[in-house]
Parts: sequence; C-alpha cells; structure tokens
Amino acid sequence: MSTRGGLPCAVDRARQVDATALQLFVKSARQWAARPPRRGEAEEFRERLRESDLERFTLAHASYLINIASPDDAVWNRSVGALADELARCALLGIPFLVLHPGSHVGSGEDQGLGRVVRAVDRVLGRKRKGQDVTLLLENTAGAGSNLGHRFEQLGRILERARADERLGVCIDTCHAVAAGYELSGARSYGRTMKELDETVGLQRVRAFHLNDSKHGAGSRKDRHEHIGKGHVGLDGFRRILNDRRFAERPMVLETPKGPELEEDRGNLATLRSLVRAKRRG
Repeated sequence: MSTRGGLPCAVDRARQVDATALQLFVKSARQWAARPPRRGEAEEFRERLRESDLERFTLAHASYLINIASPDDAVWNRSVGALADELARCALLGIPFLVLHPGSHVGSGEDQGLGRVVRAVDRVLGRKRKGQDVTLLLENTAGAGSNLGHRFEQLGRILERARADERLGVCIDTCHAVAAGYELSGARSYGRTMKELDETVGLQRVRAFHLNDSKHGAGSRKDRHEHIGKGHVGLDGFRRILNDRRFAERPMVLETPKGPELEEDRGNLATLRSLVRAKRRG
C-alpha cells in the first residue's frame, strides 16, 4: 500500500479493502536519502496496526537501490548502511518483517556474490539492539541478468552460512518462482517445487508470500506481475498455496497492478478468498 499522506495512511488503505496483511515501504524505494518519521508518526502507525489487527501480518519492502551482493565496496557499504537503517525503521514502527532482494553480483560470479550477501547479513543482523526483533526475509527473484536468489539453492546457501539464522527467513514471490522455472499449478509440479524448497531452504524458513500472477511462462526470467488468475501461475497454483496447511498463518500480500481507488486489490482479494477451502488468516 502507498504511504502517500504519511505512514499511517497505508494502514487505512489496507482496511479499506478488508486486507488481513499489509506491505509498505518505510522510505522511498528509489532514493538513498529519507527523512525520519515526523513527530508522533511512528506511535500513530503502531496504534493503527493494533486497531486493525495487522501487527503480526505486516511487511516492509526494502529499497530497490540496495545491493548487498555488489562487488563494488562503495556500493556495498552504502547498501549495508541503508539496510541497517531500514531495519531500525521497522523496529521503530513495530513492523516484524523486512523483505529484501538478495542483489546482483554484477559479473563477479555467483559464489562471490553470495559471499557478499552473507557478510552483509551478518553485519546488519549482528547489530541487534534491545527491542529490535525484525526478521529479514530474502525474496526469490525472477533471475534476470546477474540477480541472485532465482534458485532456491542460492537462498539456501545464504541461510546456511549466515550466523543470525533466527532473524533470517525467506519470502516467496509466486510470479518470480514461475519466471525462474518453478511450476506451481499441477499437483505433481507443485509437489516437486515444494520438495526442492524444503530441501534447500526449509519450509519453516518461508515466513511470507507475495501472491502475484505472472505475465510470462515458466523459465522466462521476466518479472512481469499480473492479476490473480490471469497469468501463468493460474488459479490452481494459488489454490494449492492457500490451502497448504504448512503455510497457515503466513502473511500473504499482493504486488499486482492497482489504481487509486484500489478496485483491483478488492477484485484480486475476492478471487483469492474464493479459492480457500477452509477458514484461514492472511
């Protein structure tokens, strides 16, 4: 949800569409600099989260500029600083999860890039202060260019090597998974995908989902989100995820196209809820 008008307005917009989970940016997604919350804004935001029963189901998404896999020391150091700042903002606002793309190795190679990610994660999560119980969630990617995280095995290697494992998890994006070549629609293909995810990452480390359909087919490496049921994830893929008891109580949010009146969100949420066989939260 947009934070136009102030951070608490994102909660109001979520309530307008009867959302049971929320994602927002805690600063500009495309700028390094950001103002601190205005006086009283953090307290107001936290109060509205409590009133809406969204406290446990709210995610922040990190800035797109952050690249903790970069081989460039200046970019890497700036990214680490920005990531630490976003974690601190989440703690101030009472947001339990921060979602981050693992980054791009920019030609330095997968092994070196993953090593840089682990080093950055250990640095920022090693700075934990009293009350800062924010979990960092690495998001799987579509696999364009030199982006890391499109294979579950890459995410698993980061989780295995990082020291602060209790504050590190994964957010699965359904569009990105299909674009990277993971099938979700058929019973057998869904089973294979979840088996690989469990063997490399561990299903217990999957803490959230981005439910997005994909404009392009499996293995396309193209990150183009589509409305629910209108793409290559398909209704069957979402039905399997929503009714998979292993993912009960996980926050699931939309990153699908929307207009100012949020009618698209209402439609996508209605479609998803129609697929749920048993009552669940999120």
